[in-house]
Amino acid sequence: MNPPEIEAYVDAAAAALNLPLSAAHRTGVLHYFALAASMAELVAAQPLTIEDEPAEVFAPISPAGHGAA
Repeated sequence: MNPPEIEAYVDAAAAALNLPLSAAHRTGVLHYFALAASMAELVAAQPLTIEDEPAEVFAPISPAGHGAA
């Protein structure tokens, strides 16, 4: 997303949610939305094959050697 698209999206989302967005906060919100959009682009750019499937259950494990059995 480019800056004008990000501004339009943030403004529309705030209006749709009836969420007041003060001028003092708008710059920070735009900055972090741009950051999130850039991360999403990296994820979306990863090619998927027919063998790729979503995980059914996320089960975190401890790093090796840190007391995990």
